[in-house]
Amino acid sequence: MSPLRIAVFLVVVSTVLGGAHYYVWARLVRDTALPEPWHSIASWTIGGLGLLIVAGLVSMRTLPRAISSPLLWVVYIWFGLIFFVLMLLGAVDLLRALSSLVTAAPPDPERRAFLARLYGAIVGAGALSLGAFGLGNVLRPVAVKRVKVSLPGLPVAAGGFRIVQLTDVHIGPTIGKDFLDEVVAKVNALEPDLVAITGDLVDGSVAELGQHVAPLGRLKAKEGVFFVTGNHEYYSGVDEWLAFLGTLGVRVLRNERVAIRGDQGFDLAGIDDASAAAHGHGHGADLPRAVAGRDTSRPLVLLAHQPKGIDLAERLGVDLQLSGHTHGGQLFPWNFVVKLVYPFIAGLYRQGRTQVYVSEGTGYWGPPMRVGTSAEITHIELLVAPALRS
Repeated sequence: MSPLRIAVFLVVVSTVLGGAHYYVWARLVRDTALPEPWHSIASWTIGGLGLLIVAGLVSMRTLPRAISSPLLWVVYIWFGLIFFVLMLLGAVDLLRALSSLVTAAPPDPERRAFLARLYGAIVGAGALSLGAFGLGNVLRPVAVKRVKVSLPGLPVAAGGFRIVQLTDVHIGPTIGKDFLDEVVAKVNALEPDLVAITGDLVDGSVAELGQHVAPLGRLKAKEGVFFVTGNHEYYSGVDEWLAFLGTLGVRVLRNERVAIRGDQGFDLAGIDDASAAAHGHGHGADLPRAVAGRDTSRPLVLLAHQPKGIDLAERLGVDLQLSGHTHGGQLFPWNFVVKLVYPFIAGLYRQGRTQVYVSEGTGYWGPPMRVGTSAEITHIELLVAPALRS
C-alpha cells in the first residue's frame, strides 16, 4: 500500500474502532454504574485496548515480525472478543427496544442499574465463551475434508484423480512456519496428484515471510503444485511473491491453462484475483484469455480465488471451479453478511453445468478464532460422470 492509502485506512479504522469502543464502554461501564475503582479500571482497559489495536496495525507494517507478532496476538484476540461483545450487545439492545414497545422502562434507577449489570454480565460471559471456543478451534490441527466431484467428460483413466486444495492460509503476524510445516506434512501424506493453492497465502513481504512460506517447497504432487493470486497478495508485493513461489517449484497460473495428464486428463486454468486490475502492474482476471483455443471436449477445472463470475465460467465451459476467500464467514454471525455478497460461501454448489467448490480456508484472517466454521485441507477426488454437454 502507498503511504496515503495506509493513512486513509488508519483514519477510517480509528474512527470505526473509536465508535465501537465507546458503545461498549457506554453499555458495560457507564450504564452499569460500576463503583470505583472498577469504573476507572474498566474505562482505562477498554480505552487502552482500543488504542492497542491501532498500535498493532501500525506495528505490523513498521516493526519486525518477531516484535509485532506477540503484540498482534493480543490485538487480534481482543478484536475477536469485541466483535462478539458488539454482536451480543446489539442483540440485547434490540430485545430491550422491542420490549419497551409493550412495557414501560423501569422507573427505579437502582432497578435500571441492576438490569444493566445483569445484561452486561450475560454479554461478557457470552463473548468470553465464544472467544475461547473460537480460539480453541484454530489451535487444533487442521482437518482434512474429503469431497467427491463427478466431472462430466473425465476420461476413465483419470477417474479417482486427487486434487488437494489449500487456500487462505494467511501466513503473517500470527501464522508462521510451524503451522505450514504441519499442513505440508498432512498434504504429502494424502499423496495428491495435484496441489492447488487458491490465493491469500500471505500477509506481508517476501523479506519478512519468505522463510515461513519456504515449507511449500517440500510439497509433493505427481502433476505439480499450482497457485493463483488472492486479493491479499496484492497488499504484500505480488510480483516478488510470484517470483519467490517459482523458486519453491510452485507454478503460478496467470490467466492461462495447462493440460493435465495429456489426452487422458483435463485442462487446468487459473486466473488472477477478481480485484487484481485495481492494483495495476498488468494484473487482472481474464478468463476468456485463459480458455481461448482450448479443446472443448476436455473437462476444464478453474482455479479462482473468489467465488465470483460463475455466470461467465459457465458460458465458457468451466466444469469445476475451486475457490476460497470467504472463510465460510469465519465468525458467526458474520456468515450471514458474507452471504449478501457471495451466494456461494462454503461447500459444493452447482450453477447450470458448472460446479464450484468453496473452501472455508486453511488458516484464518485477523482474530485467531473460528465460530461456526472449520479450517480445512480439502481433498477433492474427481469421479467419472456422463457428459452434460449440449
